[in-house]
Order: sequence, then structure tokens, then C-alpha cells
Amino acid sequence: MKMSRRAKRMSRHFARNKKQPALNLVSLMDIFTILVFFLMVNQSDVRVLQSSESIKLPESTAQSLPEEALVVFVNKDSILVQGRAVATVSDLQGEDALIPALKEELLYQASKQRLLTSEQEQEGRPITIVGDKLIPYNLLKRIMATCADANYTNISLAVNRKVTKEV
Repeated sequence: MKMSRRAKRMSRHFARNKKQPALNLVSLMDIFTILVFFLMVNQSDVRVLQSSESIKLPESTAQSLPEEALVVFVNKDSILVQGRAVATVSDLQGEDALIPALKEELLYQASKQRLLTSEQEQEGRPITIVGDKLIPYNLLKRIMATCADANYTNISLAVNRKVTKEV
């Protein structure tokens, strides 16, 4: 069907005044605001080690932050390396200075890690011991000796930071 002159004129007039669809910036701004808050909240200097409810850490006034390292968990029942059970405390009643199962696991973990430079080799591999504050000192000493024997000589002990009141 043919359009009249008036209909053609009206369609041209309305086609000129019709707005192009615009991008809705409100929702885009909301997304970016949420993203900025998420990044701000997660940009903190606090480093949290994996912990277990069965381990109560001792308190200390130490100021140094933990480094990324292999983690050995020691509670009243067992010894775990990176969350994997290695030995039970009840089996370690002997007088032997080293813990063979722990040394075997540490050597296995060392073989999985990247090779050390000569300077790092001198310092030894880093390791963090997360031990319950009630474990016997003799057990802790044996664990540290086993770590040193497996070339994990850069040993750190995990503690809770004690808040000191400044006067």
C-alpha cells in the first residue's frame, strides 16, 4: 500500500526525533563500586596461616610476618605436613633423635619444590611449625632436628601475636 505525502512526512519527522538507545551506566557503576570495595578489603597486610581447632598457638610479641613455606602441624595426637598425616605422637615414644616418617615426607616435599640457588641452599629451605602450646618440648626438639636433617634449616614457629599496651 502506498503512503500518502502526509504519512511520509510524519514518519520522517518521528524518525529524526527518535533517540538512539543509550548504555545504562548506573548498573555498570554499581559493579565497579563493588569491585573496588572487594579489592580494598582483600588488600591487607595480614597473613593468615592455615590453622586447626585442635591447635592452640602460644602467644608472642614477635613482629615479623610469616613467609610462604612448607607447614608442619603438630597437635597432641599427630604430626601433619601440609595437612597430610605423617606420624602419630603415641608412636614417637622412642629415644631416637629423628622422626623417620617426617624426614621421608620432608624429602618428598623438597623433591616437588623448585631447585634452590646456591645462596638459598646455604640458608636451607624455609619451614613453619604450627605446634600446639601444650606439646612437650622434647617432641618439638625432635621435629626441629628432623627438619634440619632434611635441609629445612630456615625454621619458623607459628604464634599468635600478643597485643601489648603502649604507655
